[in-house]
Order: sequence, then structure tokens, then C-alpha cells
Amino acid sequence: MLKDGEKGVIRQRGKENQTYAIAPHIPCGMVNPDQLRKLADVAEKYNVSDLKITSAARIAILGIKENQVDEIWDDLGMDAGHATGLCVRSIKVCPGIRYCRLAKQDSLKMGMQLDKVYHGMVLPSKMKMGVSGCKIQCAENCIKDISLYGLKDGWTLMIGGNGSARPRLADILVEDLSFENAKNMVAKVIDYYKLNSKRERMGRMVERIGIDTIKSDLKIN
Repeated sequence: MLKDGEKGVIRQRGKENQTYAIAPHIPCGMVNPDQLRKLADVAEKYNVSDLKITSAARIAILGIKENQVDEIWDDLGMDAGHATGLCVRSIKVCPGIRYCRLAKQDSLKMGMQLDKVYHGMVLPSKMKMGVSGCKIQCAENCIKDISLYGLKDGWTLMIGGNGSARPRLADILVEDLSFENAKNMVAKVIDYYKLNSKRERMGRMVERIGIDTIKSDLKIN
């Protein structure tokens, strides 16, 4: 029996006739027609009845057998999405200025660059990120460990959100960041988390240390 994360699988219900799901990585939820055709073709080839669009904007293939896993990955030719484990999960991103009339900043550009650096990065606990192009926060910034949302004058960085069984709303860390400064500040927060977390989610660390102390440590006025 495969464990969660092994070969990119997610175990499903049932110990007898155990089945699995796999969720290929779809950066920022942007998928092209060829990828959709490939997913559909593979599902038909292996008699998969259902695919699930997940809350993290992945497309999961459900109900597959252990002996099908390797062949399905080979046929897909796609990387596995990091849906389990102590790492950065898929980054949730809204359409941004490329497609949304309300957006103030390019969330897709930001999200794609963050995805390249952080998706799958091993950390003291799991981490979820979100990027929204405006203050409406369609990427659910308020319940993400680290998130950015755009305003006319730049990016606002929030930390410490959590939508789990112990929900917590994120705190604003710093505002009015340029594109590059926003990326650099995310990197500083990640490094700070690596050094100071006691194998806890970002929100629990913020509660323990205090947002004002974190701002002071990061030299944020």
C-alpha cells in the first residue's frame, strides 16, 4: 500500500480495494487545452469515472489502482502537485490584471514566480500561499499562511492565516511594496519562519511571538 505523497498519490477511503487519487501540478490553476485533453484521454484509458477540480485549483484523477499509478504518470508527462506533507502547497491565484477588470496588480505574474521558487519547498509545517490582484482577495488571502494582494500603490503582505480546524485570520505585515520588494519580503518571511517555527503553522508562530515582534525582527517600520 502506498503512503500519502509516495509517487504523488493521495489515499482514498477504504482499506479493502484501496484506491488513490493523483493531482498533477497546475501552476496557479492555469491549464491549456492540450493539458485538458491529456487528462481526459488518460482518464478514459484507465476507466476513471471522475476527476475533481480541487480547492487548490488542481485537477485530481480519482479512483485509480496502485498498479496504475506509474503508467498514468508516464502517460500524463506532468509533475506531481504537492498536496500532502510538510511543504509549500500549490499557490492559489486570482486572474489579476491580465483578465479581471477589478484587479490592481498582476497576480498571475507574481504567483507564477512564487510557484517556481516555493512549490514543494520543505518547511517545519505545511504552508499555503495566495496571491490576489485586489483587496477583494479572491485567493482567500485571509486564511493563507503567506499572501499578497494588490492595491494601486503596490502589494500588501499578510501572514498567519489558517483555514483549518483552528481557523485564524491573517495579520497585515507590510503594505505598499513594489513587485520585487514583495518577492524579497516573502523570502525574508520564509527564512524567518524556518528559523523560528517550532514545527507549527505560521499562524501559531505569529501568536506565540507576536506580530509586532516579527515586524521589529524584520525591520519593518
